[in-house]
Amino acid sequence: MSLSAIFLKPARLAALWLMLAILCAPTVQAERLAELSDFVGVRDNPLLGYGLVIGLDGSGDQTMQAPFTGQSLTNMLSQLGITVPPGTNMQLRNIAAVIVTAQLPPFASPGQQFDVVVSSVGNARSLRGGTLLMTPLKGADGQVYAIAQGNLLVGGVGAESGGSSAQINHQSAGRISGGAIVERQVATRLGTEAGLIELQLKRADFTVAREVVAAINREFSQPLAAAQDGRVIRIQGPLDSNAQVNFMARVENLYINMPDAAAKVVINSRTGSVVLNRRVSLFPAAVSHGNLSVIIESRPQVSQSAPFGQGDTVVVPNSRVTIEQERGSLQTVEGADLSEVVNALNALGATPQDLMSILEALKVVGSLRAELEII
Repeated sequence: MSLSAIFLKPARLAALWLMLAILCAPTVQAERLAELSDFVGVRDNPLLGYGLVIGLDGSGDQTMQAPFTGQSLTNMLSQLGITVPPGTNMQLRNIAAVIVTAQLPPFASPGQQFDVVVSSVGNARSLRGGTLLMTPLKGADGQVYAIAQGNLLVGGVGAESGGSSAQINHQSAGRISGGAIVERQVATRLGTEAGLIELQLKRADFTVAREVVAAINREFSQPLAAAQDGRVIRIQGPLDSNAQVNFMARVENLYINMPDAAAKVVINSRTGSVVLNRRVSLFPAAVSHGNLSVIIESRPQVSQSAPFGQGDTVVVPNSRVTIEQERGSLQTVEGADLSEVVNALNALGATPQDLMSILEALKVVGSLRAELEII
């Protein structure tokens, strides 16, 4: 038997070690840089407008309770050359005052269309079947950037008859697909005159900022990127606009190795929902949980005098108050991974509201190894 049959050759041994290292290495989560960050200056711009919706089937504003609807109609008619006599009480039920909101996308040019959301301002029961009249949409600077108009699409539906009514979903708001046309462009600069581009992380993280800088410098084989802080990264890009677009496309398509998310527990105090991520762990702790209930029963009794007696018949209150408390015993909670934590908390048999208090107490005593956030 040759020695090569007993001992592996160095090349094969190196390949074996490389394979073992790959198999044993921890999995790293990589995400596209475009999902983690935005280029400074590339953003949506909120727009707002006030308008009228017409063509409603008797479900519009009651002008006596919403006088601004009639005033808006009078102003619009006056601009069209129609004069409404002063003091005229227009009892209209097929018109509604609305607020129109939209997001002007970046690099939008005059003539392009985008969606708008139309919401009732007055007491209209439904905007279904209505048509929005030409409504100017203004930005934060008070300038008109778009004009909205069109037929509404309302997802809700309702019916009523004989004093009874039924409704599915919301009827006082709707959407117009492509209902706004851009009239003015918002100036957008991708970088400075020296070609300096700023990249802003959606969530501040020094580890992610370091990984982004390393990935960009590695992609272009030169130190073009530098972190300003845990959120902003400055990149030296080209001066030509076409080359700058190609440069930014390469940057946003880089994949970044993401660190594991910090252990966190989010509690929604309004809905009672509790969300835990997989990094949450519990150090050993003992929890006693029991419910306390107070029951008040009222059983009035009638006290009546004897026949032909001189007394009055009266009602005598008879109430009984009892306090019941479930027996609670100390139970150990402990868990190193998410499944163990969930099983430990479920073993307590607590309601969502009680679970919030238990988690807060576990955080105080140091057993809950996670950040606790209440929203």
